[in-house]
This record gives sequence, C-alpha cells and structure tokens, in this order.
Amino acid sequence: MDYNSNGVPARYPQPNKKLRKGLIIAAIVLFALIIILNALNPFATIPAGHTGVLTTFGKVADYTLSEGLHLKNPVAQVVVMDNRTQKKTIQLDCFSKDIQQVKVVCTVNFSIERVSVQDLYKNVGVDYYEVVMVPRIQESVKAVFTRYTAENLMSVRDTISDQIQELLSPEMKAFWIDIYSVSIEDIDFTNAFTDAVEAKQVAEQTKLKVETEQAQQVSVEEATAKRRIIEANADAEQREILAKANAEVVKIQADAAAYSRRAEAAAEAEANKMVADSITEPLIKYREIIQWNGKLPDIVAGDATLPILNLNNQKTATPYAP
Repeated sequence: MDYNSNGVPARYPQPNKKLRKGLIIAAIVLFALIIILNALNPFATIPAGHTGVLTTFGKVADYTLSEGLHLKNPVAQVVVMDNRTQKKTIQLDCFSKDIQQVKVVCTVNFSIERVSVQDLYKNVGVDYYEVVMVPRIQESVKAVFTRYTAENLMSVRDTISDQIQELLSPEMKAFWIDIYSVSIEDIDFTNAFTDAVEAKQVAEQTKLKVETEQAQQVSVEEATAKRRIIEANADAEQREILAKANAEVVKIQADAAAYSRRAEAAAEAEANKMVADSITEPLIKYREIIQWNGKLPDIVAGDATLPILNLNNQKTATPYAP
C-alpha cells in the first residue's frame, strides 16, 4: 500500500493543487466584485413618503428621485429625505410679562417641501430640525410668552399656540418647511408662584363664599320684606273688597227699602185714587140718607144770608127779653 508524505494511505486520489488555488482566487474575485457592485450600485429604491437627493462627489443634482425603483449613475450617492408630516416636541424655559419663570412643552407638526428638498439639503443638510427649527421655535415661544402675565397664560393657551405658529411659519417657509400646527402641551410654573396662586384662589373663594352668604342673607331679608308687603297688600285688598261688598249690600238694602216705600206709596196712591174715583154725588147723598137719624140740623147753612134755626128741638123756649 502506498502512503503519502503525511503518512496517510493513498487510497483516494488527492485534488489538484492548481485547481484548489484557482477556486480560492475565484472566490476572492467574486467577493471583491460584490463589494464593488454594492458600492457602485446602479439602482436606487426610494420608500413611500420620501424623496431621493442625488449627490455626485459632493455635488447636489438639480433633480430628485420620487418613490420607487430608479436607475442611477453608479458613482452617485442617494440621500433619502422624509416628506411625511413629522412631529417634534421641545421643552424650554420662558419668562412671562411679569418676569415669572415658566417651563413650557411645545409640539410642532411640520413637513418639508418635496419640490425643494434638494435646496434644503444643499443649504442646510439632513439636520435641518436641529439647525434651523429648534432655535426659531424657542425664539417664537419666548417672544409670545412675554406678551402675557403668568396668571393669564393658562386661560390663553390656544391663543398662544396660534400666535407662535404665526411667527414661526414665515421663517420656516424660507427654508422650504411647512408648519401645520403648534400646540402648547404643558405650562409649569415655579413652586413659589403656584403657592401664591393657590393662596390667592383660596382667598378669592373665601371672599366669594362670604359674599354669597351675605347675598343669601340679603335675599332672605328681601324675600321676607317682599312677602310682608304682599301680605299687607293682600290684606288691604281684602279689606277693600269687604268694604266694597258691605257698601254694595247697604246700597242694595237701601235701594230695596226705597223701592218698597215707593211701591207702598204707589199702592196707597192708587188706592186713594180708586177711592176718590168711586165717590160720586149720588153715593154721597145715599150715605147721608142711610146715616141720617131723622133729626134736622140745628143750623142749616144754605144760600140764604141768614141761617135758619131749628126751634123744634127746644122744648122749653126762653122768652125773648129785649
């Protein structure tokens, strides 16, 4: 049995050294080619909501790559810029109009213009938020906060946000950045100011409570006085109504009595009239006849000048003495 130089039986044929060396070289070349092709990639893929900025040896192209797959110069580099709406939150210290320190949390929603993204990259770079936005956000927030006293800041939060956006939007537009909204997320005052505000609120609440109680007491007294006035008016009205009713009753009674008297008088007059109408000359003579006792009157007055004396009734005549 033959043995090789390593003392291993030469039962199987050994590979050719030249072939093995060639395979190693081919692997190295393939690996180098992959690296070169990767470095000189002729394709570029731009994700959705982004824009590709082309640079060739540091020079920025005057055109951009939109979303999708693109064929490019193998030596050109692609910088992907985000065109979607972005949200950034910043915390900073401000001072109010009355020199009260305030900690503010501010949120800004923005996006970069797609058509001018290469200008933004050329003039500012990919760190545009830290380079141009942060300083101007701080400046705008501080400028607006100095317009209000610390006590009024909480009640005008929405107004403050709008005013910050009004200041910030034109400045960011100059850098091809659109500001969509500004929100003041939080306003935090110092402990001393917070304690002072709380003490003031407690004092105002106490004052309001006292005023409310006084107002309620006055209201009770006014209600009592009004109730007494209403009761007095009602009593007076009731007495007036009763007096009118009594007067009406008296009037009715007087009218009834007068009517009764008038009725009696009318009836009596009617009766007298009837009696008078019923007395006639024959009736008078008849009554005289039935009532005559058969004696002549002592003196009968007639049409004669001298009366006639009835001497029959004088049984004993007295002689005339001249």
